Amino acid sequence: MPRPSQAHFVARQHQLDVIAAAVGRAAAGQPGAILLGADAGVGKSRLLVRAGELARDMGATVVVSHCVDLGDVGLPYLPFTEALSELRSTHEVVDQTVDARPALGRLLDAGPSALDGNGEDQAGRLQLFESITAALTAPGRPGAPLVLVIEDLHWADASTRDVLRFLVARLRADHLLVVASYRTDDLHRRHPLRPVLAELRRHPRVDHLALAPFTPAELKQFTAAVAGRSLPKNDFERVMKRSEGNAYFAEELVEAGPQADALPWSLADVLHARLEQLEPDVQQLARIASLAGRVVAEPLLRAVVGQDLGVFSLGGLRAPGAPLIRAASDQMFDATLREAVAHHVLTVEGGKIAFRHALLAEAIAADLLPGEQVALHRAYLAALTEDPSLGSPAQRAHHALSAHETTTALVASREAARRAGRVLAPAEELRHLEQVLRLWDAVPQAAELLGEDRVDVAVAAAAAASRAGEPDRAVAIARKLVELTADDPLRQASLRHVLSLHLLGTEQVEEVIEHTAAALAVLPAEPPSRDRAWTLATRARAAMNLDRAEMDVVARETAEEAITVARAIDAPDVEADALTTLAGLEVDDADRAAGLLANARERAQAAGDLLTEMRCWYNIAANRYYSGDLAQALVEAHTGLEHAVAAGLGWNGYGVELRLFSELVRYATGDLRPPPASPDQMPPSAVAALSAAQLYAAVARGDQDVVERARALRPEWRRDGQIALIAGGCMVDALVWSAHRDEALTYAQELIVYLGRTWSDYFLGRIWISALALTALADATEERRLVGADVGDLVAQGDALLAEAETTALRGRPRGGPLGPEGVAWLVRARAEHSRLTGTNDPSLWEEATNAFDYGYRYEVARSRWRWAQSLLAVGDRDGAAAQAGEALEEADDMGAAPLMAALRDLARRGRLDLPGLRRGATTVLTDREEEVLVLVAQGLTNRQVGERLFISGKTVSVHVSNVLAKLHASGRTEAVSIAHQRGLIEI
Repeated sequence: MPRPSQAHFVARQHQLDVIAAAVGRAAAGQPGAILLGADAGVGKSRLLVRAGELARDMGATVVVSHCVDLGDVGLPYLPFTEALSELRSTHEVVDQTVDARPALGRLLDAGPSALDGNGEDQAGRLQLFESITAALTAPGRPGAPLVLVIEDLHWADASTRDVLRFLVARLRADHLLVVASYRTDDLHRRHPLRPVLAELRRHPRVDHLALAPFTPAELKQFTAAVAGRSLPKNDFERVMKRSEGNAYFAEELVEAGPQADALPWSLADVLHARLEQLEPDVQQLARIASLAGRVVAEPLLRAVVGQDLGVFSLGGLRAPGAPLIRAASDQMFDATLREAVAHHVLTVEGGKIAFRHALLAEAIAADLLPGEQVALHRAYLAALTEDPSLGSPAQRAHHALSAHETTTALVASREAARRAGRVLAPAEELRHLEQVLRLWDAVPQAAELLGEDRVDVAVAAAAAASRAGEPDRAVAIARKLVELTADDPLRQASLRHVLSLHLLGTEQVEEVIEHTAAALAVLPAEPPSRDRAWTLATRARAAMNLDRAEMDVVARETAEEAITVARAIDAPDVEADALTTLAGLEVDDADRAAGLLANARERAQAAGDLLTEMRCWYNIAANRYYSGDLAQALVEAHTGLEHAVAAGLGWNGYGVELRLFSELVRYATGDLRPPPASPDQMPPSAVAALSAAQLYAAVARGDQDVVERARALRPEWRRDGQIALIAGGCMVDALVWSAHRDEALTYAQELIVYLGRTWSDYFLGRIWISALALTALADATEERRLVGADVGDLVAQGDALLAEAETTALRGRPRGGPLGPEGVAWLVRARAEHSRLTGTNDPSLWEEATNAFDYGYRYEVARSRWRWAQSLLAVGDRDGAAAQAGEALEEADDMGAAPLMAALRDLARRGRLDLPGLRRGATTVLTDREEEVLVLVAQGLTNRQVGERLFISGKTVSVHVSNVLAKLHASGRTEAVSIAHQRGLIEI
């Protein structure tokens, strides 16, 4: 039913305008989200109700859902199940979507218990997220969007937060608006919602609304609406002082009587004063409901009200066997509930009973004595035990813990963990399992009750932690398991493998070697077993990851042994894992490695292991790329991505990696067009990585915001070294193109040092970064030589950079194998740039660089031809220069590489080269006098000396120099000379 207090809505026009505009955009196919934050009681719920009315008037369907407070765990996906249940009954298209997506049966009418599988794979969780998104985007239509309201997001469980992030990231041309409210005063420093809000606010389709307390003028209007008249000045000032503009505080103070001296400032006392004016049965009902949180199902509350708690009564003493309220018949319950609703204490919405504001429930519950709280929790537990359909195992566990019923809490927590696992809510599963472990010692027969021992529960907890994105927690749990099983060598050996898998996730490879060695010393070779097979496969992976020659031998031998054992016990998943490791060791034969990966993919498919299959697709694409077969790499990446999307895994780890490879290969092969999908359509975990990969083509296109975009990714370096390499390298390249050479050099050095610490001193990407830095140095030396300045310090820097690049090529080769085509090409490019730096500018080196990139790297071939043409022009080979420049210009024009096209045109003007589409000779930019002045400036003359040569005053020379700087957009005299020379405007 509508809340009577909605008649008291005032102000908030700005917020309503923002929401109305967002509804309008959603109606036009521009989806979005609004985050509404405010302190408790300021008026979020009032605003959302009024906004809902407004949205309905605009033709929208409005669905309101809630998060509830059940401690640290919560009910997984509650607001989405609440919304979809309502939509399914009102929209046939949603019902059809649910029928077509079996994953939704885990949450809706089929119930968690009907789920197939154990819900332990990340793939299934992503499929569930896709299904929820599909169902929520189905009902919206042009002019009639869906508005999904989620209240109290600060109480959301981890899975709800994850779905919200996923949903917002996937919004495309849907007719959907999500409006989520949360309490700002509940967000302590470590609140899990804080990073989620920070991430969501970065999305361009997300608006953030901060709801402030009323101003004095607004509060005066509001209190007049509540009281039905304007308050006397003293009464209003008293309310204003106590409420500080908080709408709920003000309303309660006015309702209770602004002159009531007994009412203290705190909200709890205001609420109690209000509550004490009501009938005793209404007070009792409110107290009973408060222990369930803000919202309680009506059948559950009805059952609890009828419980017998002996001689203890919430309102005082009562006779044994008496109900909790004076008359607990259905008629009296309904009458009492109706009275509570009439007095604005409770509301009834969709079969749920809710406090008008969550603060009511909190204040009333906090006022109960400890014994009263325990008694009520026991009543809830009794009702839930007698009829489990009244609630969930998580609710039973919550009330059992609060009632000190440890045995029941243990069993209910384990059941709640299983249910959370089935609905793919690993964070909640972990919290429940950790609760089981905390209760274990308090329940003497825990193992018999659960049918598993503490170790089994801890293994499940470690797996849940890993799936929930808490690898360090998984390692800590697994490490404790190894310690606890010291008296059972065989079981400890099996658990060492569990620990090893989690250690691989945190890159603690050396420790994996130790634990797998200890496990293999205990696990018998005969008969062959899965434990031994998996331990061997894991040890092989770890040995390969150490990237040392002696460990490569260990990796190969161990992987081969794992394959033998896997085949003996028919374990294709283990075989696929070991084959992937062998492929990584085939450094001298890329084709053999590709064959092993294809075989591994077949084994993974046979085992039904989707994630390993996706890993194989990724590694095959990478194998083809690094062997120089870019065309096949693109085919493999695209095909693998199609498989990933078809399986609902298009945005999982390897789905994203395949997208990255597709972006990289598109750029390398000369497709510089912006990607069809923009970052706001990606899940949050993929935004940074794909944004970095898109910088390659952005630099080549000459996008003006490349440096800004690259800088924005700087905080992501710590999370992923590849982002640092790609974004940092592209930033260096962009700075070189824009002639910010000093900044480019500084950034390149910073990047080399950072990645050296992160990976090793000889990471192969260093060759690329060194080549770009050498480009900046060579440009700087050319500029200095034009004015006769010393270049010794720059040459020394370049010598060091080239030496480090050469050393990296020798010592940083992949696993001791040959440097791939891309690495070879960038090394040759570095040598060619060094020759330009030293003043040699050897055409043969630029020819070699052009040929080295000609394995399919179209853009870099064209860029190398430009430099080759420069070097040929320098030695007087004008025909050769024109041929190379003409071919490069044609390619650059076809690709849309604007900076390269501009550089080639400048070269043609300076060299008086005839190129297709270009007129020989320089374009007039400077006046004759300005050219004369600039030529003399290039010789190092001062303004006075230039004036003496040209028989003009030094002041006049200064004016000419200023004009030249402005026309060439140069920051100084030296840069002006360099730009004019490059454009063919002056001869030096």
